[in-house]
Amino acid sequence: MRIISLVPSQTELLYDLGLGDRVIGITKFCIHPNEWFRSKERIGGTKDANIDKIAALKPDLIIGNKEENTKEDIEALRKIAPVYMSDIYDLEDSLEMIAQVSKLCNVEKRGVEMVDEIKSNFRTITPFTHKAKVAYLIWKDPFMGVGSNTFIDVILTDHMGMMNVLGNQERYPELDMENLPELDYVFLSTEPYPFKEKHFAEIQNYFPKAKLMLVDGEYFTWYGSRLINAPAYLKGLMREMRAEL
Repeated sequence: MRIISLVPSQTELLYDLGLGDRVIGITKFCIHPNEWFRSKERIGGTKDANIDKIAALKPDLIIGNKEENTKEDIEALRKIAPVYMSDIYDLEDSLEMIAQVSKLCNVEKRGVEMVDEIKSNFRTITPFTHKAKVAYLIWKDPFMGVGSNTFIDVILTDHMGMMNVLGNQERYPELDMENLPELDYVFLSTEPYPFKEKHFAEIQNYFPKAKLMLVDGEYFTWYGSRLINAPAYLKGLMREMRAEL
């Protein structure tokens, strides 16, 4: 089977499923694992796949995602090969995707083992009970955050036990920073915008009482095999937060 992946987190999943040489093409954003990023054929970006290049690679299966890829690209790619599309909103969606992809790629046993490991690791998280108020920022100029109906919101609320103050807004709203409610925490994600500590002073002016924290966006958004280690990262973040209560 010749496989092309259009989604960074699902590329990493294919690697961890042991698919090796069967993956013949990835996007320029598929940075994990590094050995694939350096060696695999790159077929454009997640939003602008090179259709002609993909056709020339003669894939048997193309793996995409509803949010990551464009409808136009997927319609064109369906004329080239079967396309598997994931649509991820919560942990259960992620586990179902892992099971389905592993079955499609004939590594079902490894997929089942991975799903079981992720479930077991997420059960070790003890959510907060005091519902600390948080805003999770993903972009700057303009500032954008994470609202409801997103994978990140589920991680924040269901698994960490926090209150997402943007939960009354859909998806990824542009923010009026002057009129947000009082916050306990502001999470600044390392992706898609690469927030760094140099941005703290500007954002702290909007929320003088809030604790600003730089968080690894991959552990909040990569819904493939990275979920195995996500609980350990989240628990470390929560320990840091509890130490300040």
